[in-house]
Amino acid sequence: MMPSTAALTWLGAGLALLVAELAAPGAFLMWIGLAALGTGAAVLAGLEGFGPQVAVFAVLAAGSIAAGLRVRRRPERRVNTPDAGLVGRTVHALAFDGREGRVRLGDSDWPAQLVSGAATPDPRGRLLVVGVKGLVLLVQPVERRGGA
Repeated sequence: MMPSTAALTWLGAGLALLVAELAAPGAFLMWIGLAALGTGAAVLAGLEGFGPQVAVFAVLAAGSIAAGLRVRRRPERRVNTPDAGLVGRTVHALAFDGREGRVRLGDSDWPAQLVSGAATPDPRGRLLVVGVKGLVLLVQPVERRGGA
C-alpha cells in the first residue's frame, strides 16, 4: 500500500523543519516539525480531508509549543541551594578547628560550619547537612538511633 501524497507532504515538511532547526537552532521549528510529523502519521492512519488535517496540525502545534515553553522555563538549579540535594545528605568530617572545618561529600571536600550547640566531631565522624550558606555546608552530628 502506497502512502498518500498528503501524508508524504506532512512527513516531508516535518523532516524539513527538523533539519532547519539543526541548521538554525532556536528550539522553535522543532515543535512545528513534530506537529507536522504527527499530522503525517494521522493521515497515514486514515485521516482524510484538508480541514481535519489542518485542525490536527493546529492542535499538535499548540500542544508541542506549550510543552516546549514549559521545558524552557525550568529554573536553573544552583549548587548552593537547599533544593540542589545537599540538605539532608550525610558527610564525613575531615578536620575541624572549633566550629569551622572541612567535610567530604562524595569525592569532594567542602568547607563546613557546625550549627550552634553542636559538639566538635571526631575525624571521619558522620555529619548531617542541615543548610547551605554560600558554599559552606552547615552541619551537625548525625543522631545515633537505638541505644548503644
